[in-house]
Amino acid sequence: MSGSAGQPAAEIVAALTERRQTLAVAESLTGGLIAAAITDVPGASAVFRGAVVAYATDSKHTMLGVDDRLLTQVGAVHPDVAVAMAAGVRQRFAASYGLASTGVAGPDPQDGQPVGTVFLAIVGPGGSEVVAPLLAGDRAEIRRSAVAHALALLGRSLFGPAQPG
Repeated sequence: MSGSAGQPAAEIVAALTERRQTLAVAESLTGGLIAAAITDVPGASAVFRGAVVAYATDSKHTMLGVDDRLLTQVGAVHPDVAVAMAAGVRQRFAASYGLASTGVAGPDPQDGQPVGTVFLAIVGPGGSEVVAPLLAGDRAEIRRSAVAHALALLGRSLFGPAQPG
């Protein structure tokens, strides 16, 4: 992915490489775009363990171990689901960090959530964090913005609140 995701992704790959840490990604609404942003960086193979695109709700359970009762109770678009996805992909790939995205890119609402609702989660050595940016725009813009927010979340986990550069 070129443009705005390139620089943060390169900084993330460099930091993970320096720290000898790894990353795995679980994606729903972003459909592999986060993994693409990371793997576009030369040398990413040293730190990127893999990704699961669990687009269907049942895939979040079967591929990532998200509790099916949670999915039944709250649906796929929920902060607890994002954290469970991140934890599941981290465990599946034995990675230092698990990063996850779930949300509604449109054109229609899902699980009672409006278009633009996004939950992003990181699970790593320091614990977990989930953010819920409310994104606007068309389907493509929401997905691109979700990638940028996901990389920023991972960056904060690695570098602290102030972003590098």
